[in-house]
Amino acid sequence: MQMVADLEIEMMSDMYRRMTDACQEKCISCNFKEGDLTKDESVCLARGPHQCHNKMNSHSNHFIYALQKASAVQSES
Repeated sequence: MQMVADLEIEMMSDMYRRMTDACQEKCISCNFKEGDLTKDESVCLARGPHQCHNKMNSHSNHFIYALQKASAVQSES
């Protein structure tokens, strides 16, 4: 059971990292003309965590269900 928990933590950490990277790539321009974020970048980043959190919760529930199902099948055999 510990292995399943460790796998879940690893998957959630990886998903969080990938979502954060995607959010930053989408929101923050690589063209650094100004020292501060533009208005569009700020708005995108302000909205991003809420959207990412909802997506992460949705995917988390799916992974937890799949892991519990796999664990139950493994326990039966």
